[in-house]
Amino acid sequence: MSWRKNNINVAIQVLPEADGKVKYELVDKAIEAIQNSGYRYQVCPFETVVECKYDELPGLLDRIHAACGEAGTQRMLTNIKLQVNFEKNVAIEDKMEKYS
Repeated sequence: MSWRKNNINVAIQVLPEADGKVKYELVDKAIEAIQNSGYRYQVCPFETVVECKYDELPGLLDRIHAACGEAGTQRMLTNIKLQVNFEKNVAIEDKMEKYS
């Protein structure tokens, strides 16, 4: 499956709860895990978009969930959207350049 060598875009939204409330400090821990991953990313108001390989996504999600859990998250809902092109890389700029 050669398409797995292409970059994809993944939009990741985490809704971590502690004491029954969504905590922005815990969302910051998820973003920090993404920043430390070395992948290209863009933080948006409702989600963070990451550019990585399809096969790298499970490891990234693992790091995000571990960081939130270590910071005190009790429950977390994670929403994921993927954009895959079977012929070439997908870049964040593909969607954003006309708005820059």
